[in-house]
Amino acid sequence: MKAQKRSYTNEFKIKAVELSNLKGSLSQVALELEISAKNLSRWKQEYNQGKLDGSYKPDKTKTAIELENIALKKQLYETKLESDILKKALAIFTKKDR
Repeated sequence: MKAQKRSYTNEFKIKAVELSNLKGSLSQVALELEISAKNLSRWKQEYNQGKLDGSYKPDKTKTAIELENIALKKQLYETKLESDILKKALAIFTKKDR
């Protein structure tokens, strides 16, 4: 039988992280709250990054400069790939001439 996946509210996660900060022992707090130390560690990292308070919203829109940069990197990659292919072809044809 599979264990049921537990979900926690952001408020619970924040309180757990704050409690671990006060006590100084992440594993002890995890045992007391009957949660995984791995989860608490991840929550602490998210808390420090500001992702748990609900105000964190990653910016998914790219600026025109970022889009241009991506396009130029793609073009550079393709040009390097073409150059490598031409170099290999040149090496193959020069060996046949000898």
